[in-house]
Amino acid sequence: MGGKAAEDWVSRGLDPVWTLMILELSQAGLGHSGSSLAALPWPGCDSGFGKETAKKLDAMGFTVLATVLELDGPGALELRACCSPRLRLLQLDLTKPADISRALEFTKAHTTSTGLWGLVNNAGHNNVVADVELSPVATFRSCMEVNFFGALELTKGLLPLLRRSRGRIVTVGSPAESVQNVGQWEQRKQLLLASLPRELLQAYGEDYIEHLHGQFLHSLRLALPDLSPVVDAITDALLAAQPRRRYYPGRGLGLMYFIHYYLPEGLRRRFLQTFFINHCLPRALRPGQPGSTPAQDAALDPDPNPGSSPMTAQ
Repeated sequence: MGGKAAEDWVSRGLDPVWTLMILELSQAGLGHSGSSLAALPWPGCDSGFGKETAKKLDAMGFTVLATVLELDGPGALELRACCSPRLRLLQLDLTKPADISRALEFTKAHTTSTGLWGLVNNAGHNNVVADVELSPVATFRSCMEVNFFGALELTKGLLPLLRRSRGRIVTVGSPAESVQNVGQWEQRKQLLLASLPRELLQAYGEDYIEHLHGQFLHSLRLALPDLSPVVDAITDALLAAQPRRRYYPGRGLGLMYFIHYYLPEGLRRRFLQTFFINHCLPRALRPGQPGSTPAQDAALDPDPNPGSSPMTAQ
């Protein structure tokens, strides 16, 4: 996709003089980055998709304005080492309005003569994977500040520049964040267990939380290490003469979204339970717990009349 997009770019008589901005905030293995291509802004360059796409667009000759959480972080140092002087780095925390205002002024100042062609919203942040009752409200607030409100404020501020250039806005979405550091997720799980009230921990059970944690890590390990399908999709969305409205990069992803959106709930549930989710109930909802009735136990038991198991027969 990346090569075809570049051909489209040249065939339209556009040269890579405009600025592309990539914005990235790196947190827990995930970041937001920004870069400027014949003008393109982008959240998500400290690591992952943002960093790799910034490197690719810089190699194609575009000017990239990349924002990172830490100017001396590993991602920023790598970009400085392997990219051309056209790439500019700016520190940005999407949860801080002052940082966003500074990024907007920085972008305007560096695109006066070139214009801004595209904005890539690649910011992502997630702290805990657990049931709503187990997750602090602050977790939801911090997630929304980065994933929604920060990206919204940045996009609104850059719309005048994008409207002037008739440019592009690309938004990257994912149901989960990076699993580069399994130890960080283990630490988060331990912090969650330590912070729960005893009554709540007894109602759910530590084994239930361990089960959710294990399933989450297992699902993330199914991800392919090759980032090029996503990088190529972002590049195509920015540069193709007729970009798609939605991209599903990666093996089998289009099929998964088709199943989720178009199949009946029963088939969706069976698909998820077969390939991704091994169902487990919180301790207080399991059959036979104090306070439950036989009718409730029958409704909760997935096999109310299982008969003799092979182990029993033996």
